[in-house]
Amino acid sequence: MFYRFSVMEKSLRAARLATFAYFVLNGFLLGMWIVHIPTVEEHTGISHAVLGWLLLLLGGGAFAGMQLVGPLADRFGSRKVVPLSAALCSAALLLPGLAADAWTLGPALFVFGFGNGCLDVSMNTHAVQVERGYGRPIMSAFHALFSIGGVIAALVGALTLSLGWSAATTLGAMAALGLVAAALASRALLPPESAPSKDATAAAAENGATEAVTEAVTENGTAGAAAGRRAPSRIWILAALAFMLMLSEGVANDWSVLHLKDVLDAPEATAAFAYGAFATAMTVGRLLTDRVAARIGTVAVVRYGSGVAAAGLTVATLAPAVPLALVGWTIFGIGLSGCVPQLFSAAGHADPGAAGANVSRVAGLGYLGMLAGPAVIGPMTHLMPLNLAFFLPVAFCAVACFTAPILRTGQPAEAPGVGPAPARQQA
Repeated sequence: MFYRFSVMEKSLRAARLATFAYFVLNGFLLGMWIVHIPTVEEHTGISHAVLGWLLLLLGGGAFAGMQLVGPLADRFGSRKVVPLSAALCSAALLLPGLAADAWTLGPALFVFGFGNGCLDVSMNTHAVQVERGYGRPIMSAFHALFSIGGVIAALVGALTLSLGWSAATTLGAMAALGLVAAALASRALLPPESAPSKDATAAAAENGATEAVTEAVTENGTAGAAAGRRAPSRIWILAALAFMLMLSEGVANDWSVLHLKDVLDAPEATAAFAYGAFATAMTVGRLLTDRVAARIGTVAVVRYGSGVAAAGLTVATLAPAVPLALVGWTIFGIGLSGCVPQLFSAAGHADPGAAGANVSRVAGLGYLGMLAGPAVIGPMTHLMPLNLAFFLPVAFCAVACFTAPILRTGQPAEAPGVGPAPARQQA
């Protein structure tokens, strides 16, 4: 018995490391494109306005990929879909570097966005499966590794640009590296999971989770159609929360630097620290969130996290000086850091048989929120100062704070579907 669970634990650890690799790879590939945006823009001879429209194709491709790959992951298993998605995203990274004008850059960005969307949903679906095996929250750490991948891309991109490498050369080399990484990490991914066994249900009951397990089994279609009618509405509420919180995150990405520069008259070099403070706080917060969630629960993480985020953004909005504004953006990042991963996790655990489809719904609507940030805040600045427009994401964070109990069911600590976590405690 001990040997069997020891093997299972090693398999889970290997799968967790492999999933880490895919999150880093996704952040790295996306970061390499972002670093080379100015170079590609100059090479293709397009204006900022044209680039803005073409970036919508990248977002549209990502959304299409997310909606397509979710059901595919449920049907064929994320073990097959994740490596293929990573390979597609890696290969597509080369395409913008080869574009010669707007007509070739547009399709290149759509294909790259499509690959990015496929990888995003499939790796999150597999992360949910790994988290279910661990029986405790681990999702936020995966998202932190995505951010770290972006940091690595910034460092590599700065090096290659300083060496005078062309966009095609750099993106081609990184695409090849991504293909190798996608193939190597695929060996450790978990096979598709089966339905919870009676032994797993009994083990969960011994740990005080009988009622939650019964609810989880009911959600999987074994105890009537009523639960099947409830699940979609809950998933769409999670998706709406993802939209609001990721729009708030997008506001920080797109407007935090301009806030310090235009509202507080900070120099450009100083204004850049606004986004740096937010991004650093997000990364550190996600590295710590899993331990916090294991202690106080995922509902509390979203409730208090979004509340802290609302308070932090309010401080930044009303700050009369740059130092206080930086404190506000930092608090905003800390509060927001752990919220979205919990929504993805809740969507994936709500129905293990439809984890991919549910994650695609939540991730897809959340991604639209990220894209909507500039489109929503920009027009509002015609009616009010930029900092006052930030009260919209403050309100969204407040809504998430009061709606957090929607996460109460379907989390791994509340409805374990496998036996490794109890077994490890016994061993």
